Amino acid sequence: MNWRKSTYSDGGEGDTCVEIAELPSAISIRDSKTPTRATLTFPAPSFSAFVAHLKEGADTHRRIR
Repeated sequence: MNWRKSTYSDGGEGDTCVEIAELPSAISIRDSKTPTRATLTFPAPSFSAFVAHLKEGADTHRRIR
């Protein structure tokens, strides 16, 4: 699997974020501090909907400020 970190990950050692791996029909997520432990895997459409919902919340939060 080809894991990648968020561009928003903390500076320092770069181990304070989650990593994702894109599969043909799913997205796997793991903790970068413990990469050998369990991963979470979601169907790609569900993960996309989740990210879209987070982005909507961030946009709303910026407008309220």
